[in-house]
Amino acid sequence: MLKFTSLGGAGTVTGSKHLLEHDGKRILIDCGLFQGLKNLRELNWEPLPIAPSSIDTVVLTHAHLDHSGYLPKLVKDGFRGKIFATDATRAVAELILRDSGYLQEKDAEYANRKGFSKHKPALPLYGVHDAERALERFSSVSFGKPLQLPGGATLAFRHAGHILGAATADFDWGGKRIVFSGDLGRYGDPVMHDPEPVPEADYIVIESTYGDRAHEPGDPTELLGSVVERTVQRGGTVVIPAFAVGRAQSLLYHLWKLRSAGRLSKIPIYLDSPMAISATDLLHAHRDDHRLSPEDCDTICGIATYTRDVEGSKAITASPYPKVVISASGMATGGRVLHHLKAFAPDRKNTILFSGFQAAGTRGRAMLQGAREIKIHGQWIPVQAEVADLPALSAHADSDELMRWLAGFRHAPKRTFIVHGEPEASEALRVRIGRELEWKATVPRQDQAFNL
Repeated sequence: MLKFTSLGGAGTVTGSKHLLEHDGKRILIDCGLFQGLKNLRELNWEPLPIAPSSIDTVVLTHAHLDHSGYLPKLVKDGFRGKIFATDATRAVAELILRDSGYLQEKDAEYANRKGFSKHKPALPLYGVHDAERALERFSSVSFGKPLQLPGGATLAFRHAGHILGAATADFDWGGKRIVFSGDLGRYGDPVMHDPEPVPEADYIVIESTYGDRAHEPGDPTELLGSVVERTVQRGGTVVIPAFAVGRAQSLLYHLWKLRSAGRLSKIPIYLDSPMAISATDLLHAHRDDHRLSPEDCDTICGIATYTRDVEGSKAITASPYPKVVISASGMATGGRVLHHLKAFAPDRKNTILFSGFQAAGTRGRAMLQGAREIKIHGQWIPVQAEVADLPALSAHADSDELMRWLAGFRHAPKRTFIVHGEPEASEALRVRIGRELEWKATVPRQDQAFNL
């Protein structure tokens, strides 16, 4: 009997952890951090319902923190198996996990120094050393080449788009085939490949980040240009909280297109995120994972001023001149962008521009919902700047694109499980799958087990 349980990423877009069990063996698909709402973040500190030492293998669909960020804690708490991922995912995870450990150490140190934490002392969930121990357990898997896993399952990765290295994961185990979408990218994205179709499955586990909506129509380059130009005309700065891997590079692409068309020629563009800078370098190292030619890579990556050190970041904040600042994190939950928000959010001539999904409980979601104050480093910061949202720049498939990927299966699965979405989005996708495909679809609750 094959058993499926979501230990995270059920009823929320964060904390993805999906467990497969067969014949006494356990495979965990993704191992993400919970983010956003406090009651979700607190789950990171709770022990898993199963012992990490009882997990034989982890398979990682991609390296974003909500899919990979719990790995150092898993290893810290006793996991001793291998972590299988694509080569690019391994490279991106090295950036993201080291950075996550570093930021958690620094945030705890800052909270203790400033005395604004309720915990005495404030402690990180894990640190850089824990991240490095997790990275030692990675083993690379090629796209399209089935691999026998410990315990007898066969794994095959296909391109999912989304970010470098992102994959759908196809398991043959116990006489059944179950396919995990991971996070699916956009069709026709100028940087990333289209999600690959998967022909057959007995069971499908699909994300539903945008399960209840379609991205706005229109040219993303033109929409971005409009926001930047109207901000510059009033003498303002555009601050773009951006995921360091994926969004930052796509934003550089669209800004390059604008500059190539003779627009924004005198507007400084800053990429103020050491991790985003390193992730941009990975475009050169993993050319099969995206559409850009080597020449375009060089040109696109060359349009921004890269800021690696803190002094350079402070100089951006101090500059009164119009500019575009791309900085992590994408939901304004941490990182250097918080310092830019403290500086630029109170002035109505500036713009805070969001270009990706903002989870409930994040500063990004609060600002999009009209919050006039946000709390940063223990202080309440007024938000007088224009707050703009460009979901057309998102790296996530929308509802129509999720349905397009599902339509690639030749036969109806026995059941489709809908995960990694807020309740309204997951339920909307469930209804749509039932209506349009006439498939049986279920939205699992966290820790709800299914015998397949």
